[in-house]
Amino acid sequence: MDFSRSGGNDGRLVAPRNGLLAAGNWIVDHVKMIDAWPSQDTLVNIEAEQDGTGGAPFNVLVDLARLGADFPLAGAGLVGMDGPGDWVIKTCADYGIDTSLIVRTDRAPTSYTDVMTVKGTGRRTFFHQRGANALFDADMLDLSTSTARFFHLGYLMLLDRLDGPGNRRATRSAELLERAVTSGFQTSVDLVSDERQDRYASVVHPTLPYADVLFLNEIEAERVVSRRIRRAEAIDVPALIDAARRLLAAGVRRWVVVHFPEGVLAVGRPDTVLFQPSVNFPAESIRGSAGAGDALAAGVLLGLHQGVPMQDALRFGVCAAAASLRYPSCTLGISPSSECLALGERYGYRPALT
Repeated sequence: MDFSRSGGNDGRLVAPRNGLLAAGNWIVDHVKMIDAWPSQDTLVNIEAEQDGTGGAPFNVLVDLARLGADFPLAGAGLVGMDGPGDWVIKTCADYGIDTSLIVRTDRAPTSYTDVMTVKGTGRRTFFHQRGANALFDADMLDLSTSTARFFHLGYLMLLDRLDGPGNRRATRSAELLERAVTSGFQTSVDLVSDERQDRYASVVHPTLPYADVLFLNEIEAERVVSRRIRRAEAIDVPALIDAARRLLAAGVRRWVVVHFPEGVLAVGRPDTVLFQPSVNFPAESIRGSAGAGDALAAGVLLGLHQGVPMQDALRFGVCAAAASLRYPSCTLGISPSSECLALGERYGYRPALT
């Protein structure tokens, strides 16, 4: 094993950090394929259904395992003392994911989401039970036991305790991320779309100075910076870049990564702007888009852990996202990274934004 000297003065040798620890929402998705989206008081048909992974840590860790990550994977969070909680733990074990930091509780059920996916379009709507995730708090996670290099937290806006006021910082999530940075982790953060736009300033902004990488989609970026990015179904490129730069100015330490159907933008320090178009995946092959954002994050994090340039990491991300479209659930469409990259070679990429 290779060793590097610790930052202390006692001359101790410590193993270099390696791997990824992901914390936050652990969700069991009940994915239902429906033939159409109903209007109020009408009926549609469920044509197929299956349980799958849900939530940022669950999806990203399983995606990384399926991509073939050759570094340790570990999860942290809260699940119920119930059958779905057992399923979460077993699924992680099947993928070699360390669950020693996942706590069980009898105070709430394991969180779940009914994911209604329209068969013909892949569009999905979520009906969510917050469950045990609402009780997950920073005090439940002892970061000192982990030697992972990356700490991934998600989803902000959907973690009641962590989104709430902190003792030293504005939110508990800001305190947790500050502790992660101080402990030597590289941090990444993801969030979820919330209709209550006024919450973004109070929940997201306090975490930005402790996030090395911020993942969000164009809708979330609009709401965080209060500026329209998509106009008449098209991306306003100057507005998109300006939004990412505003988030860097608000404190993000390295990269702001904004993903959307047309591709992904990464804006980094000091003034780097990178764009990677999405895979031109045929619409008739799309089985569901749930989990595509987490797949993109997993692909980017895989590239960053491997030390590739961000432009290559973005390509990993869009190819993983394309692979996820092949299956209704969040993670079962993911295959080894070489196979995902082959999708880009096979179908090509969408035009660059102008």
